[in-house]
Amino acid sequence: MAIILRLDRVMADRKMSLNELSDQVGVSNVNLSKLKTGKVSAIRFSTLNAICKVLNCQPGDILEFDPSEPEQTETQ
Repeated sequence: MAIILRLDRVMADRKMSLNELSDQVGVSNVNLSKLKTGKVSAIRFSTLNAICKVLNCQPGDILEFDPSEPEQTETQ
């Protein structure tokens, strides 16, 4: 995928665990874990907003575009 999720890096910089982030954002550990490992194809703006608010960061700190990465299609 051309979009790379850097949530793990931002969480590490803030010394925040998945459980802490889950509690403060109001999103399940399972869903945040999928975001952290990049195993999602979409994210709600409300979730992104809450994560950025808790981690005191910008969406660009979490999302990165890499044009050299192949894009996935819906059937993959």
